[in-house]
Amino acid sequence: MELLLAAWLLICGNASGTPDDVPIEQLLQAAVDSARPAAAAQAGTPPGGAYSKTDPQQDAPLVKGVYATAHSAGGARLQTLLQLIDETELNSLVIDIKDDYGYITYPTGNEQLEAMDTTKKIISDMPGLIAKLNDHHIYPIARVVVFKDTVLANRQPELSFKNPDGTVWTNGKNPGDSFVNPYRKEVWDYNIAVAKEAAKAGFKEIQFDYVRFPEGFEKRADELNYTKDERTRIDAVADFVQYAREQLAPYGVRVSVDIFGYAASVPAAEGIGQDFEKISKYVDVISPMIYPSHYSTGWYGSKVPDAAPYVTINGAMIDTNKKLEPLAELKPVVRPWIQDFTASWVKGYIRYGKRELEEQIRALNDNGVHEYLLWNAGNTYTPGVDYR
Repeated sequence: MELLLAAWLLICGNASGTPDDVPIEQLLQAAVDSARPAAAAQAGTPPGGAYSKTDPQQDAPLVKGVYATAHSAGGARLQTLLQLIDETELNSLVIDIKDDYGYITYPTGNEQLEAMDTTKKIISDMPGLIAKLNDHHIYPIARVVVFKDTVLANRQPELSFKNPDGTVWTNGKNPGDSFVNPYRKEVWDYNIAVAKEAAKAGFKEIQFDYVRFPEGFEKRADELNYTKDERTRIDAVADFVQYAREQLAPYGVRVSVDIFGYAASVPAAEGIGQDFEKISKYVDVISPMIYPSHYSTGWYGSKVPDAAPYVTINGAMIDTNKKLEPLAELKPVVRPWIQDFTASWVKGYIRYGKRELEEQIRALNDNGVHEYLLWNAGNTYTPGVDYR
């Protein structure tokens, strides 16, 4: 299963007027209530009662959206994306607010965040962007990449995972990515501060991505140096999600999480700390990444799942619905990521176009799932697709 996981990773990827001379360590901890253990944060749980949740946006549309990098959202490509949405049944944009490197992609005005030197002015006019999205009746979703954060890891190595020689650990990519530690509540509060600014800017939903430990972490957990406590990795990750939803509740935004699609088909992924059911319990929307190209030979009876988009998506949705059934009224909205790219690195791949997109959408509809997001890393989407 780790081979499948590694293949997937090839694709993806309170302003308070604090003076600038306050140490970064203090800035990170400014919002932390150190007297309360992170595991004690119980969003929506009354004393002695059972966990409950209410969708903060019950009048939200059935979301059908596309992904936009900050460069696309803040640049000339935005007009092409607006035209695509205007002329189709699509109605949403997922925009990088904290990207895959760890950069906050626009000036938030939050002095604590900007003092950390993790902001890049990629989107120069956020109020103007939100106004334009509203003019086009587009549902705006802020993507916040959480624990994959090379920028913060390099700025604050103690918040990351360190090799025995004291250097910050990186994965096998070139250049390598670093992760920050899901056990560290300072990391939680930093990402939630970014999310709060996005909510204040006008985004309707906060979508957390890379809510996990590094791939294959269990193979190196004992050799790396990092802070941890008695919780399992699964509990540390789930506790972050629950705490994030609690912290964002006053802002009226939905909370969603991206998660590996195969996680619905197997027991909990202990190595990276992702439990599909446990995370789903604490979010308003769950977005499994069910790209057919990311399933290996044999999944759902297909020799090449990439070449069988309907069969693969159908199987993934059957597993997803079955996995979430025990949650009953706590079941979130299911809004998968589907494939609008050609996976030329897959042996036996097919070229993805109008037919392949519509086959994926047909499989979703056949399983009662009517929301979805399209992924294309270059933000170039197939024309002429029937998105109904």
